[in-house]
Amino acid sequence: MTRAAKVLLLSSLISTPTSAQVDPQQTPSPPGILVAVGGHRLHLHCSGRGSPTVVLESGAGDFSFDWSLVRPALARLTRVCSYDRAGYAWSEPGPTPRTIRQIVAELNVLLTAARIAPPYVLVGHSLGGLIVRTYAVQHRTQVRGLVLIEATHEDNPMMLNGQLVLLRSLSRGREIPPARFDAPATDSSAASGGPQAPQSPTLEAPYDRLPPDIQRVRLWAMQQPGYAARGSEFDYLAEELSQMHEQRTRDSVPLGDIPLVVLTRKDAPPDHAGLQADLVRLSRDGKQIIAATDDHHIQLGDPRAVINAVSDLVRAVRVRARLR
Repeated sequence: MTRAAKVLLLSSLISTPTSAQVDPQQTPSPPGILVAVGGHRLHLHCSGRGSPTVVLESGAGDFSFDWSLVRPALARLTRVCSYDRAGYAWSEPGPTPRTIRQIVAELNVLLTAARIAPPYVLVGHSLGGLIVRTYAVQHRTQVRGLVLIEATHEDNPMMLNGQLVLLRSLSRGREIPPARFDAPATDSSAASGGPQAPQSPTLEAPYDRLPPDIQRVRLWAMQQPGYAARGSEFDYLAEELSQMHEQRTRDSVPLGDIPLVVLTRKDAPPDHAGLQADLVRLSRDGKQIIAATDDHHIQLGDPRAVINAVSDLVRAVRVRARLR
């Protein structure tokens, strides 16, 4: 993917802030722990008790605390964990490029090192949907269910030079690098080749729905140097989407019988709605739920829909019941 395409994609998935005053040097205390995953540490925040463990995977540019409107309710039902990918908030920068393959490998090491034993119910928002899908395929015996929230589809389009093109069509056929666990690059912004972290951000909708203390933490996190490396998550995305498309032509139901809930915003454009409906077919036990918000961040626009979807799936997993 060219740099121009990557920047355009990144800007389409991450809200662009304007300005605000916050001291990036005043580091707030992390709510969780820092866990070594090779040459760097990731921030992991778990609460609640019970099985299966719900693992929350954020979308591009989002943080572990962006789940604040849903995690307290989920923690009353079972153990729930969210984390910050490398370079985000308290997590240290990791090896680049930040491919889905790299992120999945780090998540697996993170959960193992922190002794968060399976089974898991994985919840992925937007780009995080691709991550949890990949995790479930690679670690099938560990996963008991998935919730995809406005998840990216391998056939997602983007506007480029005034034309709508498939993201995977931008693939240059490059071999996707294997996961690495050596010492990360020290210059995150240079490694990313993407947009820099905003120096004076403010919060736009829907992040203004977060509690005031979490909003302040978010402003701090958006100004950290490692945040600029988030652009590297798109370096090989076209190749990864192309590979996922090819794999699905060979196996149209890659999740098998793993229970799957696809949570989609209301009033979605027809093309988006069609791709969301297609995600249900990733599993032989899948269903779709339409939220009461038209916001891409359903966990902020309609948190009750996410709480209900995840809670119902956890209960179904516990009694080994099918969703349909």
